[in-house]
Amino acid sequence: MSILLLGGLIVLLVSLSIAVSVGAVAVPAGTVWGVLANKLSPGFVEQTWSQGREAIVWNIRFPRAILAMMVGAGLAIVGASLQAVTRNPLADPHLLGISSGGAFGAIFALLHSGLFLGTLTVPLLAFIGALVATLIVLGVSRLADAASADRLVLAGVAVSFIIMAAANGLIFLGDPRASHTVVFWMLGGLGLAQWDQLIYPLVILILCGAWLALRTNQLNAMTIGDETAATLGIAVARFRLIVFVIGALITGVMVAFSGIIGFVGLMVPHIARMLVGGGYTRVLPASALVGAIFLLWADIAARTVMAPEDMPIGIVTGIVGGMFFVWLLGRRSL
Repeated sequence: MSILLLGGLIVLLVSLSIAVSVGAVAVPAGTVWGVLANKLSPGFVEQTWSQGREAIVWNIRFPRAILAMMVGAGLAIVGASLQAVTRNPLADPHLLGISSGGAFGAIFALLHSGLFLGTLTVPLLAFIGALVATLIVLGVSRLADAASADRLVLAGVAVSFIIMAAANGLIFLGDPRASHTVVFWMLGGLGLAQWDQLIYPLVILILCGAWLALRTNQLNAMTIGDETAATLGIAVARFRLIVFVIGALITGVMVAFSGIIGFVGLMVPHIARMLVGGGYTRVLPASALVGAIFLLWADIAARTVMAPEDMPIGIVTGIVGGMFFVWLLGRRSL
């Protein structure tokens, strides 16, 4: 495990270097790390690059790459945790309707409320929408006495459809000239990343990720079954709901800053299990690492395939994720 972790960290650093280097204006890797070194310790490296390139590296590409890593890691650990507590290999953050709630909030901000808080308006309302959607799912599950894993998932899917219908209604009633902005946000994008906003997803990812990491034994027990988990002293329904809320917090914040990015939480945990096995002590950190690497490369593809146009990253993750599951189904049928 330690060798795989070290190898993964090396791949992550190489991927980060490439992600910051490539684009409409290519920047040598030496310049990338020179800019970083000088920002951390002014004067540490002799400056041989222009102010324009430094601005591209530090103000645009580094925040974008770091946001990609956080979103990829966050969605992946949420997907892995949901797959454990629901015992459903197809579970991912979207099952809670969180992404749909985030989309509703963002669409409302873009088309109806106006940017009354400046650039923070869209992420703030997207985050609020995601939290409200989660509360609705929890309320529906409690009203229907849907404490079991399968019925919680069904409650999430039902609420997701309703919220997306309402979001589509907002699009229909909104200004058609702004529809392209809404479509790009709904398909995911990292182009709005800014240093002063990265603290919010970072804090949520660290706090919620640490909570999940301290409960890997409970997650392992939940994968076996509710009865087994209960015999081990786990309050099954309560623990499952708490994991759902933790997943909502992580996903809500990530969706607020990146838009809807599908398939990461669904696909990455399967890759992590192929690499490290099924124990959640290994699956969670492996999922975070693989998710960060995967979304970095998805963003690289989104910025280069149609350069200088910036393709929505959700298109890339959708294509790769769909192909992965076709391969997975064929592999399991053998």
